[in-house]
Amino acid sequence: MTIHKAVIPAAGLGTRFLPATKSTPKEMLPVVDKPAIQYVVEEAVAAGLDDVLLITGRSKRTLADHFDAVPELEAVLEAKGDAERLAKVRESTELANVHFVRQGQPKGLGHAVLQAKRHVGDEPFAVLLGDDLIDERDDLLAPMLALQERLGGSVIALLEVPREQISSYGCAAVEALDGEDADTVRITGLVEKPPVDEAPSNLAIIGRYVLHPAVFEVLENTAPGRGGEIQLTDALATLMDLPAEQGGGVTGVVFRGRRYDTGDRLDYLKAVVRIAVDRPDLGPDFKEWLEKYVAGTTA
Repeated sequence: MTIHKAVIPAAGLGTRFLPATKSTPKEMLPVVDKPAIQYVVEEAVAAGLDDVLLITGRSKRTLADHFDAVPELEAVLEAKGDAERLAKVRESTELANVHFVRQGQPKGLGHAVLQAKRHVGDEPFAVLLGDDLIDERDDLLAPMLALQERLGGSVIALLEVPREQISSYGCAAVEALDGEDADTVRITGLVEKPPVDEAPSNLAIIGRYVLHPAVFEVLENTAPGRGGEIQLTDALATLMDLPAEQGGGVTGVVFRGRRYDTGDRLDYLKAVVRIAVDRPDLGPDFKEWLEKYVAGTTA
């Protein structure tokens, strides 16, 4: 079965970006000239996922507005003959079939994913977190989708991080997978934000998943874990031990490409700079200015 549905949890309060997120969802914060959420939807579409469900919360109406048509603005741009900006405005509207459902209460990532049950039905689906932006030049989601279709079960994305940072992530214990390359592994253990001295590896779980629909029943029976929330990592740990005929088994893909973390203020700024420097329309002038600015402030 070809996977074609993506779920994007976007119900968080964005407290690390207050006061900017008091009235603006963190997913709508601009990364150069597009909101972060649009990069994530574009990644899903590029991987062949044309049915996108956003899990939102209270005061997130601007997310729906962004993917809706704006006839008044489009008419003004069309009257001015501004075809370039008109195309940019229409781009988000025409990306995919975008749907929305509210989480209601912020009970954790696992609870957010569970809200997609009725929309997804009995088929595998992808989950993309908005805090992780994957460079469009680096392939991650497509290989994960192909791996799930080939082996079944669920697939998670992994990233090697410095050992001292592993307590900020979910962490995976892994073993080699027969017949696969070294960056495709079998997951043998999962733990959410372990102390550094108890972490089974330096492989962190990052925000891309391809999940078997069996995850929904598991989530319905998963008790609140770390932070009093229903953790997706805990549900994956249960799936890991289930037999294949029940949707069990979890594999991982170690990602070695470019990832932009927009989850906190400093990393968000780094992401904006890195993406802007690589833009052909902005990069040359911005890089030249940046080099002069840094040289001037560090002299």
